[in-house]
Amino acid sequence: MSNPPTRLDTEPAPPSLTVPHRPDFSLTGAGDAPAWADIDWVPLNRRPGGAHDYSARFKLCWSDTGIYVLFDGSDRVLTATLGEDFLDLWEEDVYEVFFWPDESHPVYFEYEISPLGYELPILVPNLGGRFLGWRPWHYEGERKTRRKVAVRGGEQAAMAEVTGWSAEVFIPFDLLKPLANVPPGPGTTWRANVYRMDYDDGKKTQWDWARVGPSFHEFQRFGALVFA
Repeated sequence: MSNPPTRLDTEPAPPSLTVPHRPDFSLTGAGDAPAWADIDWVPLNRRPGGAHDYSARFKLCWSDTGIYVLFDGSDRVLTATLGEDFLDLWEEDVYEVFFWPDESHPVYFEYEISPLGYELPILVPNLGGRFLGWRPWHYEGERKTRRKVAVRGGEQAAMAEVTGWSAEVFIPFDLLKPLANVPPGPGTTWRANVYRMDYDDGKKTQWDWARVGPSFHEFQRFGALVFA
């Protein structure tokens, strides 16, 4: 297991979340499937220096075949112009989730989704703070994610004025192989973090679930997911 960085008394302890099991279901982007109904929202924390006081929150559940993530937040403008998958989506409005299933190796999965529905799924080796994402091979069939985006108060279009947007993502366990601790079972623990980035008015605002420092890739500070 990796040794976590020294934590000051003033730092919050990494959060923990129980992830309930559900049968597989279809996505709409709005999180209106019955599977989500009795799962509580988890708020994200606005990071210091953020310019916009938007809401940001998420839900998680898992099935026998993969893990589901529901992101939601208020917004004013969809600051998103990139029109392909696998681009540098983090340079515009985006939701992100990082899963670190096996603490014996500094390798984790990063997923980003934009308001326009484009995605960035990569595997990240992080060796002493040196990291780079690797794209999935044979990204098709049972290994491919499913995702949907829903926009409130406006169009799903670049630079559209809106009141908020949500994204619903299914990440199959087959995509995470050959990482250890995959698939999980009841009682399995993964480390993870969830983020949001927004760039309205040319000003950057960031949110995180587990508080990290300057880099979202401080995986030793990730929170814990416990599969129920």
